[in-house]
Amino acid sequence: MSRSINTLLALAALSLLAGCVVETRAYAPPPPPPPRAYVPPPVVSAEVEAPGVEVSVTATEAPPPLPDYEQPSCPDDGYIWTPGYWHYGDGGYYWVPGTWVEPPHVGVLWTPGYWAFSGGVYGFHAGYWGPHVGYYGGVNYGYGYVGVGFVGGRWEGGHYAYNTAVNNVRVTNIHNTYSETVVNNVTINRVSYNGGAGGVNAAPTPQERAASREAHIAPTAVQSSHVREAGRNPALTAKANGGHPSIAATARPGAFSGPGVVGAHGATPMVSNAPAANMHGNNPAGIAAGANGTGAKAPASQLNAAHAPAGNVVHPQTQLAKRPPPKPKAKAVPNKNKEQEGDKAR
Repeated sequence: MSRSINTLLALAALSLLAGCVVETRAYAPPPPPPPRAYVPPPVVSAEVEAPGVEVSVTATEAPPPLPDYEQPSCPDDGYIWTPGYWHYGDGGYYWVPGTWVEPPHVGVLWTPGYWAFSGGVYGFHAGYWGPHVGYYGGVNYGYGYVGVGFVGGRWEGGHYAYNTAVNNVRVTNIHNTYSETVVNNVTINRVSYNGGAGGVNAAPTPQERAASREAHIAPTAVQSSHVREAGRNPALTAKANGGHPSIAATARPGAFSGPGVVGAHGATPMVSNAPAANMHGNNPAGIAAGANGTGAKAPASQLNAAHAPAGNVVHPQTQLAKRPPPKPKAKAVPNKNKEQEGDKAR
């Protein structure tokens, strides 16, 4: 009996095993993700790295060369020289005259704006005030702005001191001065922009990078007004003056006429109706620094003679008006005696 039961159990087990199918699966790894397109890291140019020098306007053509002009005399103690530059508007490039400006407060210096070629266009990076002079494209604006840093003056104990070696300062009314010879290692070629074909090849120095990260102050209200007035003056467009503006520099912002206005070398003299006006090279100190802060100094009398205003010329019409009127010619009086003699002869 027990044998029969064991036999039945064995047969049942065999039938169960016969009905089971063992499935063996081969392991396959998941498919790899689709390849991602390679995106190169963004290229950061030297200009973009420096904060506070954002591009304010762009142009497709390079700005003209910097004009050659004499620096007008500093009008008063505390004024800081801001060099002229080419700006861009609806009529193309126009010249913003260099001028002496009162800083917004004690202890700040002016970093000039500059043009730089990037991305196929020329962009203007606006100037600003700060504790130190930062990067301005390596452009040699002259009169202390030799391309890197600034050697035209410095703050000493709350007073601004002028370097008379590169600035036109009258020591009769300004006593905070010093004379420090400037060794200029930058080629003076009048180039007005950085990068691109024919541009200045200069990158920010470590000191300029540090200055760019300092707190900056925007141009003052009088500086902004100075730029607007320049943009409204048709004579300051490059198309009209051929790169030689008749108002290249002024003694004060917005003062585009009268004493203290200096024209660029080669510019057409300004016309004035004032008989004693001297629109070019007026320099009470009797000297004027050479172009770009270098070169020999010429007496003011020579500058005045070279740029005599048209208002001092005596016109031919004026000379004719001063001449006395011609006297009337005497009429011929007939000789009665001769007439009587003639009658007798007949």
